[in-house]
Amino acid sequence: MNNQLTTETLRKQNLAFVGTGGVSEENRSSGFRPAFFDIASGCAALARFADGRLAPMHLLDGLPDEWVLERDAAGRVRAIKDSVIAGFVRNGQFYTREQAAAAALH
Repeated sequence: MNNQLTTETLRKQNLAFVGTGGVSEENRSSGFRPAFFDIASGCAALARFADGRLAPMHLLDGLPDEWVLERDAAGRVRAIKDSVIAGFVRNGQFYTREQAAAAALH
């Protein structure tokens, strides 16, 4: 089973969480920053543009190279390893989309 995180996966997640507080535009005012977490290593990384600037939404291009599985001909990230999940960081703690949605409601 292929559970690699791709741009398409992120798009589907965003659609599934619209209106719940589990997307960047809905929880930013509560202090959440889009981020990723590698379950295998226990490391989190804030979402970044390819040039390293912090991104306001989940993007794959600024993630650590060791998380990348596939790039296109232009060098853009197409897929990252399946142990990485999208979520958010607030006050130094990682939240899954579900956890952020629940926290954003309170």
